Amino acid sequence: MSTSQRRPVRTPAPAGAVAAEAVAAASVEAYPRIVATLIRVTGDWALAEDCAQEALAVALERWPTDGVPANPGGWLTTVARNRAIDVLRRATVERRKLHDLALLTPDDAAPEPEVGQDVVDDRLRLVFTCCHPALALEARVALTLRTVCGVPTADIARLLLVSESTMTRRLTRARTRIAQAGIPYRVPSGPALTERLPGVLAVLYLLFTRGYVADGEPAFADEAVRLARLLDRLMPEQSEVAALLALVLFQHSRRDARRDAAGSLLTLERQDRSRWDRAAIAEGLDALSRVRHDGPYAWQARIAACHATAASADGTDWPTIARAYDALADIRPSPVVALNRAVAHGYAYGPAVGLALLDAARAGGGLDGYPLALAVQADLVARQGDRRRAAALFREAAAAVGSTVERRALLDRAAELAR
Repeated sequence: MSTSQRRPVRTPAPAGAVAAEAVAAASVEAYPRIVATLIRVTGDWALAEDCAQEALAVALERWPTDGVPANPGGWLTTVARNRAIDVLRRATVERRKLHDLALLTPDDAAPEPEVGQDVVDDRLRLVFTCCHPALALEARVALTLRTVCGVPTADIARLLLVSESTMTRRLTRARTRIAQAGIPYRVPSGPALTERLPGVLAVLYLLFTRGYVADGEPAFADEAVRLARLLDRLMPEQSEVAALLALVLFQHSRRDARRDAAGSLLTLERQDRSRWDRAAIAEGLDALSRVRHDGPYAWQARIAACHATAASADGTDWPTIARAYDALADIRPSPVVALNRAVAHGYAYGPAVGLALLDAARAGGGLDGYPLALAVQADLVARQGDRRRAAALFREAAAAVGSTVERRALLDRAAELAR
């Protein structure tokens, strides 16, 4: 074979880069499992997180020279377990906990845990513990992100608009509250599960929303989808769990189509639907098919399904969406639901109907100072034909909104109407 016919030789990636990539992957999948398991066994949140972090640090040091083990999760579990044993021995902790720790994965050749095994259930127990109603909602969100998702404290602080030191103190107080209040590390059953599950779902949806908003961090939305899948896998009989999974999948399917080439936000009717994630929509429809009750997430998922399955904006089934918002307003009334109901009826039955419902929604004062209420009014007024007034309303909404991306989108709408 001549020199010109020889195939180019591919240079393998440096061992350090391969190891770093493997550690990064393990930190997403294995880290939360290790933390959850060590919390169950030791009852010590700080110890569990410290040992898991140290295991990742040891992997970064050893894997570039020793190679990535065949079972990275088992290797990390072993290192974290051994570190916990050392700490507990030095602290002269009772023999029972040492014995329990010894029952964990004995070596790095052990198989990865399967879905039905106890270690996955540990993560579900951890979600319910983090979302206990004794904790403030913000503490639940922060603790879930840090402990279940392994999100760095600095990133959580940015999400919740506080300093890293403040967030560190809040996380410490939340863990202390769990210990002092004797909050059990388990998934409740019977009436307690019915009572607690909505709080867990609310935290997951809040995580998703914080990642999905215009200026949000997409990784948080990804984590919320992953946790919703986990809950659905482990609690398949819970209709609202399947509904929440369907809802976030339908919304997340549009993530790549929400901005144009310049980074500007695109409204639903302006998005290129060929860029929507059809696999996510199919998964969402499968989850929705298992919904047997008419809870709040079920109605929201049905609304999202109408948008996700419409071939075009003009083909959207607005009457069905309007009826769904009627039902949602009956079981979970709120100013935002009333606002969205006005939008749906405005598209289903004409802008005059939508404006009448918007006036009713505003009557209680719940939408005072809410910029999106102005944006909805602007859109309905524009559809009535009063472009000048609609442009002024869009500019007013832009002046009140906090998001830079949303402000630009609203000003673009105003400029378009002014032309």
